[in-house]
Order: sequence, then structure tokens, then C-alpha cells
Amino acid sequence: MKIGLPRKQQGAAAIEFALVFVIFFAVLYGVVSYSLPLLLLQSFNNSTAEAVRRSVAVDPTLAASAYKTTVENTAKAVLKDKLSWVPGGLKVTQTAVYDPTAGVLTVTASLPASALSTILPVIVLPGNIRVPNLPDNLQSTSSMKF
Repeated sequence: MKIGLPRKQQGAAAIEFALVFVIFFAVLYGVVSYSLPLLLLQSFNNSTAEAVRRSVAVDPTLAASAYKTTVENTAKAVLKDKLSWVPGGLKVTQTAVYDPTAGVLTVTASLPASALSTILPVIVLPGNIRVPNLPDNLQSTSSMKF
């Protein structure tokens, strides 16, 4: 006497596993592929805001050209420090521009989404659906009037 599944049911578990695995893998890939860009964008937001915040502490009694240079260099140093965790293969563009006539410091961190394809492959599903579907440029800008 044979104990186990009836002859008609042999292999059903393998088919069920294959179907469930595809769904599980799709959800897992979606979570992973969207978390890295969101982490980068949050880091850009935090670093640009912190760069502007710390630049306020520059001594305003400096000469105009020295003040502009010091404010921009302080902001760039903070950006570099805050974004030091980003892998070297991802070339993040970091800019800090102080306009002395308007008294506005603008700090920007950006990364083209195409640069992420080196570490995070984009899957194109039927119907031209891209996962992850990202904007062309991940960018954060903070500014403050002094």
C-alpha cells in the first residue's frame, strides 16, 4: 500500500510553490528597488537642509568676497560630509551658490536616475512598465535668505 498523495495530486505542490514564489519575488524586488532611491532622496533633503543651516553660522562681518567664499565652502563641506556614505560609483552633483545681492544661499544635491542602473537594474514588464519607475533626476534643493 502506497502512502502519500493520490496520483493526480503529485507535482501540485511544486506548481503552487512556483506561483507563490513569483509573487513573493515581485513584491520583494519592488520594495528593494524603491527603497534605495527613496533613501538617497531623503539623504539629499537632509544634507542640503543641514548645509544651509550650518552656513548661517559664518561670521557676517567678513568682507563680501570672503563671506561669499566662506558660506559656499561651508555648505559644500557639509554636503560632502553628509553624503560620504553614498557609493563612489554614484556621482552625486553637489552645488552651493550664494547670491550676495539677494542674500540667498541655494544648496543642491542631485543624481541622474540613470546612474542608479549600475547598482539597481531596471526591469521592463509587459506594457512598457518600468520597475522602478523613477524621475530622470533625483534632486533636492534648500535655500535660505540671510
